[in-house]
Amino acid sequence: MFEKILIANRGEIACRVIKTARRMGIRTVAVYSEADAGARHVRLADEAVLIGPAAARESYLVIDRIIAAAKQTGAQAIHPGYGFLSENEDFCHACARAGIVFIGPPVAAIRAMGSKSEAKKLMEAAGVPLTPGYHGDNQEPSFLHQQADAIGYPVLIKAAAGGGGKGMRLVEKSADFIDLLASCKREASSSFGNDHVLVEKYITKPRHIEIQVFGDTHGKVVYLFERDCSVQRRHQKVLEEAPAPGMTPERRAAMGKAAVDAAQAVGYVGAGTVEFIANQDGSFYFMEMNTRLQVEHPVTEMITGLDLVEWQLRVAAGDKLPLAQEQLQIRGHALEARIYAEDPAKGFLPSTGKLIHLAPPVENLHVRVDTGVEEGDEISPHYDPMIAKLIVWDINRERALARLLQALADYRVVGVSNNIDFLSRLAACPAFSSADLDTGLIEREKAYLFPDDVGVPDEVLHIAALAEVLRETALADKRAAGGSDARSPWHARDGWRMNATARRSLLFRHGESEHVVEVAYLPGAYRLSMDGRSVEARGELNARGLLRVELDGTRMDASVIAAAGRRHVFARGRAWQLAAVDPLHHSGAGGGAEGGLLAPMPGKVIALVATVGVRVEKGAALLILEAMKMEHTITAPAAGRLKAFCYAVGDQVGDGAELVEFEAETGAAA
Repeated sequence: MFEKILIANRGEIACRVIKTARRMGIRTVAVYSEADAGARHVRLADEAVLIGPAAARESYLVIDRIIAAAKQTGAQAIHPGYGFLSENEDFCHACARAGIVFIGPPVAAIRAMGSKSEAKKLMEAAGVPLTPGYHGDNQEPSFLHQQADAIGYPVLIKAAAGGGGKGMRLVEKSADFIDLLASCKREASSSFGNDHVLVEKYITKPRHIEIQVFGDTHGKVVYLFERDCSVQRRHQKVLEEAPAPGMTPERRAAMGKAAVDAAQAVGYVGAGTVEFIANQDGSFYFMEMNTRLQVEHPVTEMITGLDLVEWQLRVAAGDKLPLAQEQLQIRGHALEARIYAEDPAKGFLPSTGKLIHLAPPVENLHVRVDTGVEEGDEISPHYDPMIAKLIVWDINRERALARLLQALADYRVVGVSNNIDFLSRLAACPAFSSADLDTGLIEREKAYLFPDDVGVPDEVLHIAALAEVLRETALADKRAAGGSDARSPWHARDGWRMNATARRSLLFRHGESEHVVEVAYLPGAYRLSMDGRSVEARGELNARGLLRVELDGTRMDASVIAAAGRRHVFARGRAWQLAAVDPLHHSGAGGGAEGGLLAPMPGKVIALVATVGVRVEKGAALLILEAMKMEHTITAPAAGRLKAFCYAVGDQVGDGAELVEFEAETGAAA
């Protein structure tokens, strides 16, 4: 077995490999870019080597630098993870020339499966079922059009060297084919440097089912059952599960045999995934083979009780497969949800910024969290915005789904937009919970998954108000304890007044709506009033924002995280983001008025237009932000004075970041 390996990757997969290697007594070397100098995978590894600037093409994709790092540290093997160089045959060749073991398949297998059209020719020869279509070399538009007409519409045009949902066009009718072919070829050329395409029959309600295969250097190949990855957005997976719902033993055996045949056809070694498009009637067709470990491999590990990274290391070291096919068994059901820094309401736009507060659910036999970040880390604009993979297991799908919903409800992320609420709705969606699965589920369930905003429940505003006064009391107590007169009544925050009841107003904003909560101080409690309705509230708030709250005798647990001028409320499995507005300074200048003073999405500051300290009129340009290749001008919400810029030109900002400090003139209209 290896004594030391280098991991040519970053983020959660690098951390995942390090975990297994450490358990096996293998030392690890991390590589990192300048942007990842403080990253979790660097902190976890035994050694770490800087390989270049932030851009992946200048660091994680530079083969020579990674090989040099392996030689420098004495690493005997390189694990490529997934993405980056994991399926790059030049990298595999470079490892062999340097005398370093590549923990993955041989070059020939990577080459054979690197082209969708070549792979399909091999699969056809091996007797693996193929989707009806044209996979040849003739790329004349008129010829491809004829093939599409013969196949019958709808058809799917796919880049032969594609992946990740790029270079794909759905053609509904013959008249649209030529234009969509040209568009697909342009994208394929831009993304992959190759405009070769294939044309296939489009399955109208397909399921995406993949088979995990494993081969060793002794000629043995097994399959470790299947995963259903049908729930996708823009051809990218969102929820995965194993085993596939509704899978019969006969169909599983047939798909497993086809996957093993595919692997043996290319002399496969190591972990690989054979992906199929499956019809609702049980028929299935080969789609492609991924010659690496998959993002969703943990669900297979959960139902088999195996560590696939350990298998990779043992096979790469020359060992035989640990188990034969007849020894492999399925136990229970597992689901994986990908937690991303993105905004589903804005078309899943990625979000960047600092993870101000990060509290994943507690890990146990039923719940697992694979992550590459910790609280205080940055989600960088340079790489994939994944925060974590949340994996759950139980004895059947119904119970595993309940575990997933609870774990999502317990997940707390503050600092970046995220998809946790969306995933909760998706897991609770009747179509998903009843296993009515296909790759169009998110689109056809859009009304359920993207509901209209119905405003903030009163209960959430009560929780925010209670947390606010409890936090103020805790801060006052802390300051008093550090002073010379800790017992002074002037430190008290109990609302005492002579012959009167103390009252105050707290103002919160959610979107364009503002809500006032009146707070009256009672002995050991508070009276919270809104629009003539009131509740008696009491509670306990700890330093992490966890709140044990009681409203009119009903107790519950919640969390309220204060971050700058925002209050992030987590209650009853949902999250709400409120702006806490100081009524004494409220004049519409808090960021919600026209123009806004908060970043509308992640971006880069490209110009500071106004001058600090100088009076400006309402609507005057203050700052220009570049986000998603578009410019957004941040303007003054009222007449007033620019007090300070929070960022400099060239700085990256996260979604909702406060960009400027602005003071509106008294009485100025917003």
